[in-house]
Amino acid sequence: MTSSTVLPKSTPGKLNFVLVCIFIDMLGIGLIVPVLPLLVGQFVPSRDDQALWFGVLGSTFGVLQFLFMPALGALSDRVGRRPVLLYSMAGMCLNFLVTAWAPTLFWLFVGRIIGGMSSASMSVAAAYASDISTKENRAKSFGKIGAAFGLGFICGPVLGGLLGNTDLHLPFYVAAALGAANLVYGYFLVPESLAPGKRPPFAWSRLNPLAALLRLARRQDIRGLLVAITLVTFGQMMLQSTWVLYTTFRFDWTPRDNGIALFCVGLVSAVVQAGLLAVLIRRFGEVRLSLLGITSGAFAFLGYGLATQGWMMYALILCNVLSFAAGPALQAIVSKSTPADQQGELMGSLQSISSLGVIVTPLIGTAILARVSHLPSGDWRLGSHFFLCAAMQACAVLVAWLYFRTHRVHDSHDEHHSVNA
Repeated sequence: MTSSTVLPKSTPGKLNFVLVCIFIDMLGIGLIVPVLPLLVGQFVPSRDDQALWFGVLGSTFGVLQFLFMPALGALSDRVGRRPVLLYSMAGMCLNFLVTAWAPTLFWLFVGRIIGGMSSASMSVAAAYASDISTKENRAKSFGKIGAAFGLGFICGPVLGGLLGNTDLHLPFYVAAALGAANLVYGYFLVPESLAPGKRPPFAWSRLNPLAALLRLARRQDIRGLLVAITLVTFGQMMLQSTWVLYTTFRFDWTPRDNGIALFCVGLVSAVVQAGLLAVLIRRFGEVRLSLLGITSGAFAFLGYGLATQGWMMYALILCNVLSFAAGPALQAIVSKSTPADQQGELMGSLQSISSLGVIVTPLIGTAILARVSHLPSGDWRLGSHFFLCAAMQACAVLVAWLYFRTHRVHDSHDEHHSVNA
């Protein structure tokens, strides 16, 4: 089979290359998480500058991703999945190489810009999986993609932390090598999935990254839930963008320490969402599970900000099980409120909230952390950004509770009990 051959749905092992691509991409991205904030610190004179510039760096990546992801998705519909996937793989590899080599802060920004312009592998790989899957096994294919994504991000941070303890640049070289292997694999073994006859004409209207957010804004029937989802999402993303700097400033953690902690986060998330979620929904139902999960997250954020010793962070991660179920529970409720023929549009629109969070939350979280970075490590004010996250979760609980009081929601817990009765 040549690389230009269109892959039929009946081809054995047709999904394997998608899973390999996503796993390697997520492994490479996870590798750099524990070390990139510390690498920024090598180019600036103070902690507050380190926090501020890392926030700008993260937001820059988010802006480019927000602008280019819909464009690359639309382009893949026109020219095929394979060339866009290869472009994405090459771009991420170059991003890691430039970051590893960067002699100044300016070149770190060049690397992040290249990465943001190239980060389409997840969405295009999902489209590829849809092309080669039948209606009956499409959900199963997406489940495997989610598992590959999660596994890569579980393994990446701990490996990056161990490598970063030796040299802060080493994880980026390893990530670049993985990206190059991914590119070679894709070039020689990845066939096209989209037949030429199924490619729609290119439309400029599909390049508008704000269109998905505007569609959500028109959904008055679920507006309260969308506000709650946004607050929950922004709180989680603020944690992700400040975790390494905060633990370094407060507990003097090394990349290894952060790699292990992030591994624990990924592991708990995977266990809950892959193993316990169905049990929790049967026990509580989506409504109560979402409220309990957001409340658990609020207390966890408060604990992160008040923790006085590093081991407390691990304990809070392991005790915060319910919060990892809140997002899927809210998503399930919103999904049940949406017609079947609009599910794809809904999920894409919900993803746009995350894309917006990638832009906004690094700037806010790191700006707060920069203001308190000069304080002694034992000062409770170092956790100020986590207190903001806790406040957002508390507001999300209130908004969701008010929505559930005034709207009739189909709840799996009620359905389960009515069936048993």
